[in-house]
Amino acid sequence: MSEEKKYVPFFGCMISVKYPQFEAAVRKTMSKVGMTLVDLDGFTCCPDPIYFKSSDKLTWLTIAARNLCIAEEAGLDITTMCSGCTATLSETRYHLAHDEALKKRVNQRLKKIGKEYKGTVSVRHIVTVLRDDIGIDKVVASVVKPLNGLRVAVHYGCHLLKPSKIMQVDDPDRPTILERLLEAIGAEPVQHDANLLCCGKACMEPDMPAQMTFDILTSIKRTDVDCMGLICPTCFDAYDLGQIKISRQFKTKFDIPIIYYFQLLGLAQGLSPEDVGLNMHKIMPEPLLAKVA
Repeated sequence: MSEEKKYVPFFGCMISVKYPQFEAAVRKTMSKVGMTLVDLDGFTCCPDPIYFKSSDKLTWLTIAARNLCIAEEAGLDITTMCSGCTATLSETRYHLAHDEALKKRVNQRLKKIGKEYKGTVSVRHIVTVLRDDIGIDKVVASVVKPLNGLRVAVHYGCHLLKPSKIMQVDDPDRPTILERLLEAIGAEPVQHDANLLCCGKACMEPDMPAQMTFDILTSIKRTDVDCMGLICPTCFDAYDLGQIKISRQFKTKFDIPIIYYFQLLGLAQGLSPEDVGLNMHKIMPEPLLAKVA
């Protein structure tokens, strides 16, 4: 058996506090593909790549750099489970690598708490680590109960792919990473007209987020799928609980289960729906579970 690869998990705020079932799904599935998660103390909010960044960019960079310092001190790369966290930590790493004066300003602040950012660790979303380091073949090998016949509407969200110069995950206009990972567990990824659009969660204009979410859910409803598959807790928030609000607001019935990819992976690896926390969702996935039973 090959040596397990070690990474520092960065779960961020929302997963650990609001959606612990996602953290549980990641922890229970990664050991089956040869990934060891090495937990470190001291992480804070990434922080938020939208509002905090817009309000005070230097402080945003400093807090993110402090988080990166923790992994640097352990000598291990970071893997993230939230697209927003991926964006913040990746952008910080990029900007500090390309602007020595900015890096110096950040380190002047970090010096007050005895830290120095050096830029020695990488940051990648866990789906990227699965594809590039672990290998999709390892994902396939971990499957004991393939999700044959399960049709999954793919949702990428904003932050995993863009800005592509910084993220360097996939072609931002024609990505395939989530499709390949879904196929690895036997599911059928389904394209829809709005699969690359933003969920709307970060928009400040009061009426726009609901309309954006409604448009995407409408696009998915036309495709005859069993669920939406995604990898971002903020997007999940917009579509799971948000779906109930949207149904009331637009007087249109939506009943689309929203599933985090690692929950689907867990089912394919033989874990129960309760093991991966599907019972904690607002939109219950009973038809989906009946199909894969």
